[in-house]
Amino acid sequence: MRILLHICCGPCATFPVKALREEGHELAGFFYNPNIHPYKEFSHRLETLKEYAVKVNLSVHIDDRYSLEDFLQAALKNLGERCSMCYEVRLREAARFAKENGFDAFSTTLLVSPYQKHEVICQVAEQIAKEEGISFYYSDFRPGFREGVEISKAMELYRQPYCGCIFSEKERYCKEKKGNA
Repeated sequence: MRILLHICCGPCATFPVKALREEGHELAGFFYNPNIHPYKEFSHRLETLKEYAVKVNLSVHIDDRYSLEDFLQAALKNLGERCSMCYEVRLREAARFAKENGFDAFSTTLLVSPYQKHEVICQVAEQIAKEEGISFYYSDFRPGFREGVEISKAMELYRQPYCGCIFSEKERYCKEKKGNA
């Protein structure tokens, strides 16, 4: 199959790219991540992906629009559903690009992380596949998460400490105090 792989970052791509190539698929990457904050982090992740892609000979299509305002407006409308909205925005762009450029299916590196909402990603991707008229290629990459971490460390790729959005950054670094001390 010819698969377009939505890539959130270089380190998360390491295991899915390896696994899909071992299955015999022809791959191209797709970077579209307007959720990443701040811009310096967005740029760092994009440069790391480019570095990784060169090392493994992976063609990557880059949509470097940084539409943070649109992402924040949508996320603030329903903070409880922000992750599904974020998945939807990114995967819909990947599906459209895949269909317009003759790919058989699209998939995502988001499926490698044990920290992402796996079932929500699958539900969103399947709905988009129906609406856009292109197949979603599902693979549970989570068993290879640790292997991917080791690969990315061996390649000396920048590894980020949060998923990318300002909300996850807050959750990672700003622990709410409980009660009075």
